[in-house]
Amino acid sequence: MLKGVSHIGITVKNIEKSIDFYKNILGLKFQGQLFMEGKETDLLFSRNNTKVKVAYLSGSDIISAPPIELIEFKSSNCRENNICLQKVSISEICFNVEDIDKVYNKLLKKGVEFLSPPQLFDFSKYGFCKSKAVYFKDIDGIILELMEVVK
Repeated sequence: MLKGVSHIGITVKNIEKSIDFYKNILGLKFQGQLFMEGKETDLLFSRNNTKVKVAYLSGSDIISAPPIELIEFKSSNCRENNICLQKVSISEICFNVEDIDKVYNKLLKKGVEFLSPPQLFDFSKYGFCKSKAVYFKDIDGIILELMEVVK
């Protein structure tokens, strides 16, 4: 069902300071940055009027590391005491899947709680791919994500 880890997402207070830390302190390679807003973003994050800055860093020639996704919510203050995507912490682990709708429906039948149905995103104008994504919770309420790269 799952075929790999896509990235590790971390919600941060200040994306620029976090990029500096992961790039210049830890040595990860900066891949790029994008901005998310609109209907699909609101549905994916289960919020209204959501505006999100996202940056990606990955391993380098000398560092083997899964991609790190930094997330800064521009439309609301981050909360730090309960499990949610708008918390300064590790926000989710993202799993690659070949058919997100099939996996989504299979997990729904098993009683898994989702924040929304899968949403389609086209980030090609930022140099990234088209993808479908959906967030869900584990048994402790920890946020996880499924992602399908759309060709």
